[in-house]
Amino acid sequence: MLPVLMMGVASSAGAQTEASGGVAQEGAATGAVVTPVEGPPAGEAPPTSAAPSTPEGDVAPVAAPGVDGGPTAADAPLATESDAGRAPAVELFPATEGASDPGEKKFESVVVGTSETRTSGSVHIVKPAQLERFERDDPNAILMTVPGVYARGEDGYGLRPNVGLRGVNPDRSKKVTLLEDGVLFGPAPYSAPAAYYFPLVTRMQSVRVLKGPSAIQHGPQTVAGSVEFITRDIPAAESAWLDVAGGTDLYGKAHGVFGASTERAGFLVEGIHLRSDGFKELDGGGPTGFHRNEWMAKARYRLVAEGPVRQTLNLKLGYSDELSHETYLGLSDEDFRAAPLRRYAASALDRMKWHRTQVALSHVLEAGSLAITTTAYRNDFSRIWRKVNRMGGAAIANVLADPTSARNAIYYGVLTGQLDSSTSQDMVFIGPNDRVFVSQGLQSVARWTTTTGPLSHSLEVGARYHYDSIDRKHTEDGFNMVGGELVHGGQPTLTTAHNKDETHAVALHVTDAIAWGRWVLTPGVRLEVIRSRSNDWLTGEQTRGALEVLMPGVGAFGALTPDLGLFAGVYRGFSPPAPGQPGSVEAERSINYEGGARWTRRGERLEVVGFFNDYSNLTAICTFSSGCVDDDLDRQTDAGQARIYGLEVFAEKTFRPGGGMTFPVSVSYTFTRTELLNDFRSADPQYGDVRAGDELPYVPRHQVYATAGVEGALGGVAVSALYIDAMREQAGQGEAPPGELTDAMLTFDVNASWNFSRWGQLYLGVRNVFDSADIVSRRPFGARPNAPRTAMVGLKLSH
Repeated sequence: MLPVLMMGVASSAGAQTEASGGVAQEGAATGAVVTPVEGPPAGEAPPTSAAPSTPEGDVAPVAAPGVDGGPTAADAPLATESDAGRAPAVELFPATEGASDPGEKKFESVVVGTSETRTSGSVHIVKPAQLERFERDDPNAILMTVPGVYARGEDGYGLRPNVGLRGVNPDRSKKVTLLEDGVLFGPAPYSAPAAYYFPLVTRMQSVRVLKGPSAIQHGPQTVAGSVEFITRDIPAAESAWLDVAGGTDLYGKAHGVFGASTERAGFLVEGIHLRSDGFKELDGGGPTGFHRNEWMAKARYRLVAEGPVRQTLNLKLGYSDELSHETYLGLSDEDFRAAPLRRYAASALDRMKWHRTQVALSHVLEAGSLAITTTAYRNDFSRIWRKVNRMGGAAIANVLADPTSARNAIYYGVLTGQLDSSTSQDMVFIGPNDRVFVSQGLQSVARWTTTTGPLSHSLEVGARYHYDSIDRKHTEDGFNMVGGELVHGGQPTLTTAHNKDETHAVALHVTDAIAWGRWVLTPGVRLEVIRSRSNDWLTGEQTRGALEVLMPGVGAFGALTPDLGLFAGVYRGFSPPAPGQPGSVEAERSINYEGGARWTRRGERLEVVGFFNDYSNLTAICTFSSGCVDDDLDRQTDAGQARIYGLEVFAEKTFRPGGGMTFPVSVSYTFTRTELLNDFRSADPQYGDVRAGDELPYVPRHQVYATAGVEGALGGVAVSALYIDAMREQAGQGEAPPGELTDAMLTFDVNASWNFSRWGQLYLGVRNVFDSADIVSRRPFGARPNAPRTAMVGLKLSH
């Protein structure tokens, strides 16, 4: 059982619930904020990754007066004058799963709440039990277990996820704020929000998804919400852990952790290697797999461990790299139906290579009911993606949409290697997109609990200065197809883009959780001040941008019974324009509403939430992954007014018949409708010529995820099912034309584990059990599949 500490509630309704199986936390008014979290008592060992399921399930909404499951200062005994100079009676920073000794502060976003029945808003945690149960490496597969989250498939492994929340376009997750332990991890979150980097989710302790009014505490993207990855804690005592696995397509994983602590200091070192030979079959032979490495080191030193004012220093270092033989080139629909795992010969030279470093240094100061966490961070990311860009005389997407026409047949023959190139028109242009990113900043969050008359407050004030930049140098060379192989055409290398975008941003937020009896009101406000600059060295153009935006939000909750409550919230959504845009381009803005009901009892949970996002200006930014040509890359289109609305349902129950056995079941469902309200024209082929009433691309109308399992002391078996409705690939209305709709997809996963001793576990996993082959996307060039059936077997050892 995972150690969890949760403060109870003493409200006029008499509501007091048991600790949830999730992360019990305290936070600020409308959502998640960077703040320290205590570990479990000294000497308590952290849970192994083979920990059994928690009583309350796996995807737990967590509390915030606006978020579910965690307590606020409003629920804790309040300090009196006699308490001055000593720690409060109730821990302000309760334990998280896997936490270490009390001296360690975990710099993650912590969510405010009152109790599991006194909350407002939609925030979910995917907990360690869920992450361990299915041993998934694909972030898409994990995030889609949460209602309101969509993902567009690309490579089958989740190397470059495309994630959207509540109807926003999932392309490169650029409309979602992404964090690791409370720090932005996107390569350039302001200057180039398209996220070509995601951390390996297999090394995460938990994953948090924030939606609703809580979104205003994480920026700059607040229209949809945020996704935060929580890394492993420093252990309380000397601890070692190893996970090795192998499977089909020469899948391999080696994951090791070692850490230790003393009274004042502690450290952790973690490394993982993930690889596969790839499931696609390249015409003529050649590599289609990948390998990734990630290292993380943490250190903690308590400057002042006891007394009225306590101080702790924390350091986190990270290194990651990847080499993947991935491509944007897909197949014609006819070829997909015949052999969905095929890859054309023209993609033989495609390859992504990148490396990344990270550093975060944090200082925590605690004095009574005041806590201040200050973090300085820097992330450097460099990548080169050599890939098929275009053909000399035809758009590749058009060729694959109609490969048998008289005009396209020659181009199709060259792409497949069946015909040799004969002119410059049927040359294949391949080039590396060479990009260097910097993301750095300084952020601080102060939290204070107090009362004013009958009202209890949990006040938070946060500030962040952030700088990021992207240097682009895109080049390409012409290649001829000769005898099924690519041969350099001999022409000089062409530079297609050479520019730099950079942004300075100051973000401030203030929130207050105000509790009175059975009622909770959670007002908050965010301010973003953004200054950007763009230099294009090919044209000599320089542009500057300036923007200030205020984003208020408020959530409210009322307890009808100790188990049942109603909640509602409204906030202003915002997404900044990228640097280098014309002065007429506007930011994305919306007013977002949500309301729902939540019923919670030990081992049972039901939540139903309706949402409505009213856009005054919806924006679209061209990326290569969406099919844009070089001349239009990173250009923004203002789509004007739009409406996105839907329903999210989450339910879970753990049956306990006795004998040490449990039967956890859960289901999440999302219904979404979208509507563009203005006519416009976009260079992004996902939109094209839009007419009022068109639906947005890549948003499924229905999505369902369900799990069922049996677990006991010796191990367990779990089965999951995911259904994703067919999605439009271009904005439109009515019946989608052939070739502009993804396949509806239904997949099943199975995982079984055997705890053969208290220090070891064997596990077996099968993904996509029935080997379904579906078109998950045709962007940018042709149909691409989901991953086929994959089996793996692994061994975990812990000490």
